[in-house]
Amino acid sequence: MTLPDVPEMDVSPAKRSPWRNLSLVWLVPVLALMVSLGVAWQSYSNKGSLITIVFQDAAGITPKDTTIRYRDVIIGAVEEVNFSADMSKVIVAARIDKDVAATFSPDTLFWVVRPEVSARGISGLSTVLSGVYIDSAWIPTTSSDAREFKGLSETPLIRPGHEGTRIKIRSKNGTSLTAGAPVFFRGMEVGRLDTPRLSETADSTDVEAFINAPYDKFLNTNSRFWNMAGFSVTLGPSGLDLNVASLGSLLTGGIAFENMVTGGAPISDDTIIRLFANETAARDSVFTQLSANSVKMSVVFRESISGLTSGAPVEFRGLRIGQVSGIGAFIVKTDAGSAVNMRAVISIDPQALGLDADADAETTQAFIAKLVAEGVRARLSTTSIFSAALKVELADIDNADPAELGQDGDGTPIIPSVISDLPDFTATAEGVLQRINNLPIEDVMNQTISLMASIEAIATSQSTQLAPDAILGLIGDARELIGKEDTQAIPAELRGVIADLRSIVSELKERGAVDQLSSALTSFDKASADIAAASGDLPQLIADLRSIATKVNELKAEELIAAVTRVMDSTDALIGAEGVKDIPPALASALTEIQASLRELREGGAVENTNATLASAREAADAVAQAARDFPDVTAQLDQLASKADALLSAYGDRSTFNSETLDLLRELKAAAKSVSQLARTIERNPNSLILGR
Repeated sequence: MTLPDVPEMDVSPAKRSPWRNLSLVWLVPVLALMVSLGVAWQSYSNKGSLITIVFQDAAGITPKDTTIRYRDVIIGAVEEVNFSADMSKVIVAARIDKDVAATFSPDTLFWVVRPEVSARGISGLSTVLSGVYIDSAWIPTTSSDAREFKGLSETPLIRPGHEGTRIKIRSKNGTSLTAGAPVFFRGMEVGRLDTPRLSETADSTDVEAFINAPYDKFLNTNSRFWNMAGFSVTLGPSGLDLNVASLGSLLTGGIAFENMVTGGAPISDDTIIRLFANETAARDSVFTQLSANSVKMSVVFRESISGLTSGAPVEFRGLRIGQVSGIGAFIVKTDAGSAVNMRAVISIDPQALGLDADADAETTQAFIAKLVAEGVRARLSTTSIFSAALKVELADIDNADPAELGQDGDGTPIIPSVISDLPDFTATAEGVLQRINNLPIEDVMNQTISLMASIEAIATSQSTQLAPDAILGLIGDARELIGKEDTQAIPAELRGVIADLRSIVSELKERGAVDQLSSALTSFDKASADIAAASGDLPQLIADLRSIATKVNELKAEELIAAVTRVMDSTDALIGAEGVKDIPPALASALTEIQASLRELREGGAVENTNATLASAREAADAVAQAARDFPDVTAQLDQLASKADALLSAYGDRSTFNSETLDLLRELKAAAKSVSQLARTIERNPNSLILGR
């Protein structure tokens, strides 16, 4: 039997999948590549913005190490340092955080912070260990893409954003102006000075000052600045005035300002203000500064004006009303020939005379003309008894010749003048020297030498040299006397004596001795009053007796008998007066009461007790005085003991060195224990960290 034909099977190899040879192991490098690309992208995106800063030098700046900070927060780092094309400057390339760099403004400030000692103190000490860094300051903005900046060679006085007013101060001498010196207002520091620089014309020194807010609101056109460095001595009518600034101002300098008068308009930034030498000059400038409507006049002098300078004051009754603006000479032709007169041009402020601020020249001239008509004349006078400087004084002259305000060739008013009575300083000095020359200096020296010889003889005598031993012996005897039991018992005896005195006084009060004595004195006063009242008729009686005595030889017998009869009648009337009759009993009663009081005091032993008490009190006082002389020694010993006790207590006090060192040791032990605990927890969490590290 045959099998049917079976078709052949088409056998082909199986198709292999392309993922068949892939292994999960290949995922590891793929993931590593992806992570690397992500880290690279993140590093690039967070790399920050690159900026360039131009400095004069790169002292202390190190690439990759020097950081850039803002408000002590690191915002970037220096990447490289190169020179400019002409090798005159240093260009520092730094990488700054993108978010921070986006807020930079074109006037952003950069400066290198180093250790520095200046008038503001010691700064930058933290850079001694950490190295220098670049600090920055700016007003944040979002509308600027500035990336190139100019670095400062020193720390700026005022950082951007600081509120206040910047002014420019001009001084003729800048020796006392120091960068960073303080600015004071009524003793309070309100600002700082910048670095002084010469003006464009080199005839003065300019320095910028920044007045902090809110103190800058006190600045106005009436503010006056003066130098506080050093001290000034002024000798004037009020005596010697010594003005010494603070110790800080003496060392570092400084200026001060104050508003001398009220009012004044506010000032703006960069206003130029004059700096005065001292406070006195600053205060005087308020009155010496002439107003815009000052009037010019002239004064003609026919005498020497040596000592009168431009700027000298013009005074009226002690008040400064202007100043001398010019001095010159001119020739006057007279009958005797030509004469040279001196002319001083003066400027008078109408406000100083009490006129309105807007008074015109005609009003001022009319006022001066009225004064001249009343006897006011111009004359020279000295500014001080110790100076030969002169000033122009408008003085009231008694019995002055009639005069009026004149005019010169150009129409300038001329104030009449009188000859001045100026002291001759040369003659005065010669007189002083002559008096000094006439002094008996040789006699004084001889007497001084004789006195010194006498003092030396007394000091070298044997008795004087023995005096210290005698004094020491006396002190020893005094100490021995004070140490005796009898001397130490004196205070108790003194207290007993005082008690006895009190008991005697009490006993006298109980017996009524004081009342009796007071009553006796009252009776005596009453009797005296009666006697005085009764004696009122005695003058008339005496007058009658004198008239009788003068007429006794002239009178006849009958007249004599009649006169005697009148005398007897007057005598009888006096004796019979009511007050005279009461005198003997009142006086006798007063004497009786006084005798009784004295008898009671004598019988009670008050006199003996008082004498004994006074003697005991005298001895006690001597003993107390002697004991008081030894009190300083005892007090000194107690002070030494107290000092040693204070030193011992302070050694273990709250702020003592022992206490501080003990607290530091405890803190270090606590920190060490904390570190050991942290290490133990780290090893417990990851034992492999001992081998592989963190």
